[in-house]
Amino acid sequence: MKNSAPTFLKHHFLIAMPHMVDPHFAQTVTYLIEHNDQGAMGLVINKPNGLTLADVLEQLRPDDAAPMLCHSLPIFAGGPVQTDRGFVLHPTGPQFQATLELGELGLSTSQDVLFAIADGSGPERYLIALGYAGWDAGQLEAELADNAWLTCPADPAILFETPFDQRLDAAAARLGVTLALLTSQAGHA
Repeated sequence: MKNSAPTFLKHHFLIAMPHMVDPHFAQTVTYLIEHNDQGAMGLVINKPNGLTLADVLEQLRPDDAAPMLCHSLPIFAGGPVQTDRGFVLHPTGPQFQATLELGELGLSTSQDVLFAIADGSGPERYLIALGYAGWDAGQLEAELADNAWLTCPADPAILFETPFDQRLDAAAARLGVTLALLTSQAGHA
């Protein structure tokens, strides 16, 4: 009898298949922060929500003008869960009031990381998101079995160096896949 231990995808990208219709995930790539037998959590990394860091800082520090750089730093729609909660994904190193170490990456959820980025003393590379993507136990596995997602190990260069509008294709290219060539039609012999 074959032992089928679960395969967890922490530190992987979820690449939405072209036939994904859920508006939260269609044409997205999601970085999986956690995946275990209890469920999964991730951040969509290629879907700006229309806000900038300057917009967020205006709410957090209304009496201080945001530095010009902050007007061009996009905030991403990290997912449909708790869309008022902020997350900053960055390389390990800097510690803030609420930083979770994820190996080579850190996830900070406190305001001090945003202030540090604005003031030029924060991490050099980062991704700022509002909200996150979450799956209950077994839910992501079912979606994977239904071919809703492709997966590949995460690449920090895609997270932090690749323009957001190229991240989906760059993640798929890690698998040797061109998403535009995939079809949602099933074949039958």
